[in-house]
Amino acid sequence: MSDSIRKVDYFKVGISNKTGEGARVLGALRDEGVNLLAFTGFPRGRRVQLDFVPEDADVFRKAAKRTGLKIAGKKSCFLIQGENRAGAIAAVAAKLAEAGIGIRALDGIDAGGGRYGAILWVESKDIPKAVKALGAS
Repeated sequence: MSDSIRKVDYFKVGISNKTGEGARVLGALRDEGVNLLAFTGFPRGRRVQLDFVPEDADVFRKAAKRTGLKIAGKKSCFLIQGENRAGAIAAVAAKLAEAGIGIRALDGIDAGGGRYGAILWVESKDIPKAVKALGAS
């Protein structure tokens, strides 16, 4: 089975770096029926940046508005899923390097059952070129 690489929308949200704040945000999205394909969070100065890849962007936007989340705009990244094997993500990185595209950020994980997943970001200006280089849908 080959890897699936999709260009997807993601939404950046900044929250305070306080215990329980992430749980509050994730719980609110759950209560609004938001299904996430991927999610990552990391410190950004004195705050925390959360990047959400929702299954349905419209549902996410409406939920964010109802729950008071301030979205810092919609951007694109790549959702990668495939059969876990040695060097799986190295092949993806090599395709981008060959096309002269730098990786801005990359989070990968073993998804269990012999599968892996990753979220990959490139500079916004490189998205169209990356779609072509990766054969993304």
